[in-house]
Formats: sequence, structure tokens, C-alpha cells
Amino acid sequence: MSKESHIFIAGARGMVGSAIERRLKEKGYRNLLVPNREELDLFNLVEVNDFFSKQKIDCVIDAAAKVGGIMANDKYRADFIHQNLLIQVNLFEAAHRNDVDNFLFLGSSCIYPKNSPQPIKEDFLLSSPLEPTNEPYAIAKIAGLKTAESFKRQYGRNYFSLMPTNLYGVNDNFHPQNSHVIPALIQRMNKAIQEGEGEFSVWGTGEPRREFLYVDDLADACIHLLEEGRDIPYWLNVGTGEDISIKNLSLLIAKLMNFKGEVVFDTSKPDGTMLKCLDVSKIKSLGWTPKVSLEEGLEKTIKWYLSSESVRSY
Repeated sequence: MSKESHIFIAGARGMVGSAIERRLKEKGYRNLLVPNREELDLFNLVEVNDFFSKQKIDCVIDAAAKVGGIMANDKYRADFIHQNLLIQVNLFEAAHRNDVDNFLFLGSSCIYPKNSPQPIKEDFLLSSPLEPTNEPYAIAKIAGLKTAESFKRQYGRNYFSLMPTNLYGVNDNFHPQNSHVIPALIQRMNKAIQEGEGEFSVWGTGEPRREFLYVDDLADACIHLLEEGRDIPYWLNVGTGEDISIKNLSLLIAKLMNFKGEVVFDTSKPDGTMLKCLDVSKIKSLGWTPKVSLEEGLEKTIKWYLSSESVRSY
């Protein structure tokens, strides 16, 4: 991939896609295709293929997905598997049909079994059952990973996948019911502060440990691998290789937001997987390493959220 490459970012309005677009522009890439949902319906194969046939596309970065936290994944199971599969199938089909040789598919660390040994290596894929609450989403992402692998094996195309750990950052989804853990904690804690609450409740025991990656670090990983141009493995983990308990994460966010009340834990709610930390030795061996610490990333995310709070409808 060069500065002159025509790069299509699917899902460029989301947290991941917008971070990738932002970082590409900062590095001097200008031929970026970033249509919104009104301009391109990713659920419509005819429309997607027509878009590919009319554009000179050298590379596809698939950051388009229906995503959410534990509650959303468990409640909207059909939506999560069906919509994600449909987007993936259409993009791979159009890219292959229109002879696009470079395709980066972005998945999720939830593809790995619920009880994987820690840290989780790429080789652990499909070695035992998935976490039930997000199984439909995970299956869709596994299908995307295997589609990229299969096109590479059969046709020799440079299609590969990255499996990020839990992401957060600027332009995240802060919906009170359908967001991931960090934006959900930030949104709810801000509400508690505004309402003068003396207690803040967190789902579960607080004992599960999670790994978090600031979204700009993921964007840098994507660009680094695409620029390398060398033979990339079929899929790679992307993360920090370090985790934190939900309890300590909640307390850190409380400190950064200056919440003066007590943080308590609702043990009647599910914990999910107790441990989930990625082995990132493979991607680090290719020259990438994360730069943003958890505290720094949280400070940036909180500042962005509070600065844009007035325009939110929830």
C-alpha cells in the first residue's frame, strides 16, 4: 500500500473506521473512499458491487459491523449474526469480483473459546466452546476470518484479519444499554455525578479481568501491516497483552471523572468470561507495539465524551 493507493474504509463513521481514516490522513493518504450509509448500503450486494465496479479500489479495510456489549449481544442475537454475515459476504464478494487484491478484515477477540488458556494465542481458535452470551457475533466474525483466509489460500490474494481486544476511544458508542464496558461506565458515571448520586453500581463481582486497547493504536496497527506489504499471517491478535480487573477499571474511571461516591458491585448480574487477555507476540514481532496507556486513553475518551455530551440524545 502506498500514499497513492485508493483505500475503501467500510464503516468509516464508526469508532474504528473513523480512527483509521484520521490516521491515514495524518500520514498523507488522500485517496480515501468513505461513503456513509445513505451513500452505500452494505446490506445490498448489487449496490456494493456497483460501487466497487465504478471506483478504482486498491485496498479494502472492513471496519463495518454491528457491535455492542453483553446485554445487546444476548438480546439481539439474530441481528448480530445475520447483519454481520451479510456485510462481510457482500464486501468479500464485490472485492474479489472486481479484482481487489488487498483486504483487511477486522474481527474481535470474542472469536476465541470462553475458557481459553491465558494469554490467548491465535492457535486457540475453535479449540473449545465460545462464550454463550456473544456466540452469534463471534460466529459471524469467525466466518469473516475464515473467508479472508480461504480467498488468500485459493486465489493468492493479500486478504488477512486482525482480531482486536476490547476497544475504546474517541467516537465510541455511549448508549446506556447497548455500549461496551468502558463507554457504558463513563456514560453512567457522568449521569450519577450530574444527579448527585452517592453510589455507583457495576454489573457482576468486579473480578473478571479484561484487556483494553485505545482505538488509535489499532488504527496504527492496521496501517503498519498494510504498509509493510510482506506476507502477513492469516490472522493476528492486536492488543496490549496486559489486563485489568473490572473493579480496578471502575475505580480508575471514578478517579479520572472525580466521582466522590462509593463504587459497588451487583453480584446478581453476570460476569461473563473471567479472564481474557491476548498473546500479541506475533504482531509485535512484525514491528508494531501499542503507544497509549490505559489511563491516558481513558483521559482522552472522557474528555471527548464530556465535550460532546450536549449534542447527545441519550
